[in-house]
Amino acid sequence: MRPMEFASLSWAQVDAMRRAERPTVLLLPLGTVEPHGPHAPLSTDLLISLGLCRRVIERLRDDPEMGALMLPPLGYGVTTYASAFPGTIHISEGTLRALLVEICGSLIRQGLRAIMIVNNHFEPEHVRTIHRSLDAIQAETGVTVGFLDLTRRERAAALTEEFQRAECHAGQYETSLVLADRPDLVDLAVMRALPYVPVNLAEVIGRGLKDFKAMGLREAYNGRPADATAAEGRETYGRLTEMLIGLMRELVRGTGGRDLPGSYARV
Repeated sequence: MRPMEFASLSWAQVDAMRRAERPTVLLLPLGTVEPHGPHAPLSTDLLISLGLCRRVIERLRDDPEMGALMLPPLGYGVTTYASAFPGTIHISEGTLRALLVEICGSLIRQGLRAIMIVNNHFEPEHVRTIHRSLDAIQAETGVTVGFLDLTRRERAAALTEEFQRAECHAGQYETSLVLADRPDLVDLAVMRALPYVPVNLAEVIGRGLKDFKAMGLREAYNGRPADATAAEGRETYGRLTEMLIGLMRELVRGTGGRDLPGSYARV
């Protein structure tokens, strides 16, 4: 079985990988530690990024054009909207930017230039910081680091109706993805009793609200988590996998690979 994780390689294996004709895209999973309702784990966003990376790597094992490996994940992010709830761990925009610039810069200087950010935490300031970091890397090294930005309208259109309504913090969309991989981390009894919370995050954020309780997410979720299923999660992972692999192909071909900022990144 070939490895999935970059850090499981020896230095000699990394050296062989960077000299190989078939490129290997290094996937950097991002997430955060923040409340996701009373039913789902604090690590929900990172778990989704990890699940997506694993599926992409498996799909590309015998692909003639490229392979993929997962870098050690970065499980802390910019998260202030949920600060009224216990469990939130926030890092500043400056800290996240420094980490991304230095991690990617270190790899690029070794000749490992095919890097893709895999993010599933959508707080606007977090997404904006990712884009600013990638701008800085491009300016410093001339290298495009890839990024699938699911906050863009055309990306959301390929996902579930709940995601498109921006009712997806710990709702049916995210909870289904966690159920697909880690059902042991979801309290099903609590989940099934949760009422629908019809709050459109894009709309309330656009009105300047930056606190979950003020937005109406009184238990740190919106949407319909009670309707979440592992089957929906597996289907959504399939769509995400297709999108990410398509962008990776653009990256290794030199024809793209990075989504431009959507409205969230301009907050």
